[in-house]
Amino acid sequence: MNKAKVIETLNSLPEEFKTEELVEKLLFLEKVENARQEVAAGKVLPVAEVIKSIAISLN
Repeated sequence: MNKAKVIETLNSLPEEFKTEELVEKLLFLEKVENARQEVAAGKVLPVAEVIKSIAISLN
């Protein structure tokens, strides 16, 4: 995350807000960015593989 993203997020909030709201938004954005980086790096499993893995572990 960078300052510009934090400022953009801060500016998207109303004039009065709870600190929790800002923190929640920033954490969400960070998680989305991390997920995008993992996808780009190929660090994800196809849905079919996950379903197969879950089915095997339930048996």
